[in-house]
Amino acid sequence: MAVKATTATKGKKKWSKGKVQDKVNNAVYFNAETLAKLEKEVPAYKLITLSVLVDRLRINGSLARRALRELADRGSIRLVSAHNSQLIYTRATAPVTAEA
Repeated sequence: MAVKATTATKGKKKWSKGKVQDKVNNAVYFNAETLAKLEKEVPAYKLITLSVLVDRLRINGSLARRALRELADRGSIRLVSAHNSQLIYTRATAPVTAEA
């Protein structure tokens, strides 16, 4: 009986809504500033992935994929590993020659 009395006076337990993450407003096309940053800074990154471009340049994923493909075709960056949809690139360095 005492348990019922304390529950009735305190009311029902209130659950928190949890942490709410802010919505990211990523660009869906390149403007002049973002394009210049892509061409200047990205080839100097040691690790270049889709998520790195999305995070640092604030562009959406499809735009980042197109940018990676374009930089790779130009030779600015080099493909390290391609596994399913996870493409890992690195900066382009001088080709290594094997001495025998």
